[in-house]
Amino acid sequence: MNIDFHTHGKLSKKTPFSLKDFSESMKEAKQAGLDAIALTEHFNAHHFKETYEQIDDTYTYQSGHYMVEGIKVFPGVEVDAKEGGHFLFIGHREDIREFVEKLQPYLTKENFLPIADLFALSVSFNFLKIGAHPFRESNPLTHHDHFVFGHLDAVDLNGKDIYKYGRKMKETLQIWAYQKDLPIVAGSDTHQHLQYGCVYNTFVKDCKNVEELKEVIQLGHYDFHISPHLEVQVKAASKLKKVLKASLVGSQ
Repeated sequence: MNIDFHTHGKLSKKTPFSLKDFSESMKEAKQAGLDAIALTEHFNAHHFKETYEQIDDTYTYQSGHYMVEGIKVFPGVEVDAKEGGHFLFIGHREDIREFVEKLQPYLTKENFLPIADLFALSVSFNFLKIGAHPFRESNPLTHHDHFVFGHLDAVDLNGKDIYKYGRKMKETLQIWAYQKDLPIVAGSDTHQHLQYGCVYNTFVKDCKNVEELKEVIQLGHYDFHISPHLEVQVKAASKLKKVLKASLVGSQ
């Protein structure tokens, strides 16, 4: 099973969600060789709740995932912490909904939850917890103490960051993650379908829910991959994203 653990269903936090575009992007993900994604939309994206409602109205959810145009879609969310850093939480649909509902008072930068409180809030849910883009200069994880890393199941080899900082990012992350005793999983961080497949993970097992995802990661029964075309994919996706966002603004 080829899976991408860090994806977005919208062009940006403020742009509307289009079920048609999302469905088309899943077809593109399939063509890029993926079998599954984690949909980790930003917790403070406009109309987060409605995004999942639209998917619910059209696609079947069972055993811990949606099936969208041949792609398994595992529910998730990306959350900001007060001290800096982004964290991916992947789990069952009902748990993601309840978790995001509890985060509603903390959607703005001045109100983001402290990390200790964020993990305390998440402890009652069986989430796969991933530290996103640890070396991103604008929002790193490297300054946090060991308490934070003890709550994580893995850290993110991020497609955008490989493009920005170069392929040496892989080795840098591997050394750092080894020191923290954390596995690495790959996530494209895509907001646009051209980026699917730039990085991905190959699991030895075809997983159907978060429990099985966590088990494979804990056992290390997977590999992650970087596409030889990553630079072209991310650059093209970034440029197209800008054009599409501008057209949406112009049409309003």
